[in-house]
Amino acid sequence: MGHFIPLSIPNLNGNEEKYVVEAVRSQWVSTAGGSIKEFEEKFGAYLGMDTACACQSGSAGLHLCLRHFGVGPEDIVLVPTLTFVATVNAVMYQSATPVFFDCDEHLCMDAKQIQTYIDARCTFAQGALTETESGKTVKAIVPVHVFGDLCDMDAIMDIAEKYHLVVIEDATEALGSVVSHGRYAGKQAGTIAHASVFSFNGNKIITTGGGGMVVSNDPATVEHIRYLSQQAKDDVMYFVHEEYGYNYRMTNLQAALGLAQLEQLEGFLETKRKNYALYQSLLKDDPTGTILPFGAEQANDWFYSFCLHTPSAEKRDALLQYLNQNQVQVRPIWKLNHLQTPFRGYFAMPTPKAEDFYARIVNLPCSTNLSEEDVRAVCTLIGAFA
Repeated sequence: MGHFIPLSIPNLNGNEEKYVVEAVRSQWVSTAGGSIKEFEEKFGAYLGMDTACACQSGSAGLHLCLRHFGVGPEDIVLVPTLTFVATVNAVMYQSATPVFFDCDEHLCMDAKQIQTYIDARCTFAQGALTETESGKTVKAIVPVHVFGDLCDMDAIMDIAEKYHLVVIEDATEALGSVVSHGRYAGKQAGTIAHASVFSFNGNKIITTGGGGMVVSNDPATVEHIRYLSQQAKDDVMYFVHEEYGYNYRMTNLQAALGLAQLEQLEGFLETKRKNYALYQSLLKDDPTGTILPFGAEQANDWFYSFCLHTPSAEKRDALLQYLNQNQVQVRPIWKLNHLQTPFRGYFAMPTPKAEDFYARIVNLPCSTNLSEEDVRAVCTLIGAFA
């Protein structure tokens, strides 16, 4: 094997250096400066949203949303077990109670199971959904568009409207995904729920080094979240605060980086499409596993990560070791959250699909600067392994 092929790294081949240097020379490097507002406006415009709030991370964005919607210690938040732990941690920041759900064939939260949980364990009266055993109020759903594929937002929003629940889209991996059918056809991930969150971590489709963005169809929601992210300052001159807030604002340097990344987004998406198609073509007859057919029903043909579904946990582990030893960085999917030590005491619905995916998936290299030669090298190694 030749050079090292990383799993997912930033693509910084545009105006990143130029815009960051301009921000440095302006001396606006912290949580104020023109790049922040410009990045918010251009990001919102890309999604067709009026307003957006840049923040320090996707995790901070999720926390701000839960805080804005009044989620607290007596509330339950419905979450998928198959997601990065940050989704659940945000619930814990508000001292709320997570309830865990299985995934569907797209690795996304199983909307049908949400209705099963409500029918079996809850009562709905006077406009509130209550879990019968605990007496706590079911307040919100946080569906995660895992690896850029889309949750069944038709079903999730129908449930939310019926039972007066708040929906916060975790779109941290789904920038560029578009709904292909149903009542939200043509809408982008992160533009459907009451509020949505994107991430710009170093391994995301675009990066600000670290950072996130909150969007909503309700401008007042975004403005309150922005207020909370800036220590809830009511009077900057006299330091008046009517609420407690957080130091969650994005810096001007990060926003400058984001502006350069946003200029290249369409090219990044096209690279993802081409590499996915190439993986599919080269591995279609390989006995080592199957590239999961994301996008066939719910999303357009773009994916944050490329997942090889192997025949068994033993095969997965052997392939992980083999590829990493041969300078191809790969990893398994996240350990299921309801099995993580901090969350074992919370209720979880049956999770057979999530358990299968956890045991058998290998995440393959997916950077936006991944070349065709690199994809072919990875697939050659997988063929040799088989």
